[in-house]
Amino acid sequence: MRILHTTDKNFNNDFDTLLLRGAMDLKEAGKIVENLLDEIKKEKNRALKRHISKFDKWEVRSDSELEIPLSLMEKTYNELDHNLKDALHKAYDRVFAFHEKQLPKSWLTYEDNGIVLGQKISCVDKAGLYIPGGKAAYPSSLLMNAIPAIVAGVKEIVVCTPAPNNELNSLLLAAMHLCNIKKAFKIGGASAIGAMAYGTESVPKVDVITGPGNIFVATAKKMVFGDVNIDMIAGPSEIGILADKSANAKYLAIDLLSQAEHDEMASSILITTDEEVAKNTLKEIEAYLPQLSRQKIATVSVQTRGAIIVAKDLDEAISLMNRIAPEHLEVVTENPFDLLPKIKHAGAIFMGSFTPEPIGDYIAGPNHTLPTGSTARFFSPLNVEHFMKKSSVISMSKEGIKAIGESCASLANAEGLNAHEEAVRIRLRDLK
Repeated sequence: MRILHTTDKNFNNDFDTLLLRGAMDLKEAGKIVENLLDEIKKEKNRALKRHISKFDKWEVRSDSELEIPLSLMEKTYNELDHNLKDALHKAYDRVFAFHEKQLPKSWLTYEDNGIVLGQKISCVDKAGLYIPGGKAAYPSSLLMNAIPAIVAGVKEIVVCTPAPNNELNSLLLAAMHLCNIKKAFKIGGASAIGAMAYGTESVPKVDVITGPGNIFVATAKKMVFGDVNIDMIAGPSEIGILADKSANAKYLAIDLLSQAEHDEMASSILITTDEEVAKNTLKEIEAYLPQLSRQKIATVSVQTRGAIIVAKDLDEAISLMNRIAPEHLEVVTENPFDLLPKIKHAGAIFMGSFTPEPIGDYIAGPNHTLPTGSTARFFSPLNVEHFMKKSSVISMSKEGIKAIGESCASLANAEGLNAHEEAVRIRLRDLK
């Protein structure tokens, strides 16, 4: 892992390279994904079975085998270790309580002339959740995607998750039972996104698709956007840490590695104002790496996409971090909340030495499905509103249309839309 200084001659070039950390070659994956989606549109379940055989290495003998039995979810939940079940419930309750606070409200305003304007909030009918598998299984992602949909009031939630060699993670199955999931399928990758976007004989067509995945999942979500809504285009996981001389190097090192162990393409960047903190953190990273079960993955990540940057002061450090706009941002300084107003771009912000990023992954309450690759500049974390939509409400009284109708007709006339103009004027004439 490199230590860079903002005073280095080539720092700007090195930093610009870091900013490309989230670049994914969607073009390369595009043709493959386009073909997969076309096959699902045309062949539906038949295409899904072929894709599962090719990518997940098991043969689907009948359509019913695509679906995960509710009895298996319940059985796995009942057999779950007591401590693990308790942890799952605690996470569910905290995540639910946080997302309940996000619920938007419908509203109406009444003007003196009888005009009524407002906004009606409704949930979507069907939501599709993609829960990754493969290198690791993520039951926590099921909670983070299902709970906001449940809070929003979505009646039908469809889950798709890959089952390599026809095997599923037991905790994921238990989480499905806890979330009362009624439709779940052993389908992964771009195929799952296509199935939920277009529908097959087994998989219902949904209105919105959420959840993270690999480059093929991200590409598929981008391609189906418009046929369905999506949450965001998420890339590899990442963490940024702002630290001053008060920071504990051991904490910093293991927090950086907590993201590096996700994926070789994950990004871990520390920006500190203290040279000793930088050096000590690097030593701790080198000491921790051999102890990790995913040592090879984490090593590639920190060597190719990680960096420690020494800045001249906190203002410079914050400015650089705002340019990075990380998925996860830890603020490990003496007075972290003093810096909060200056932080503009981050998916989730973790304040203080005793708030490691993993606490947000599992149990704190806020959602862990977050924008990556600097898209925190314009994307928000997954939330209840991703599963809701707004309708405008307009009601004109006789006095109301008298008050604003003439101006409306004039604007319509100026745009050359005569039927628009007449739709207003005919009413104005009848009121004279």
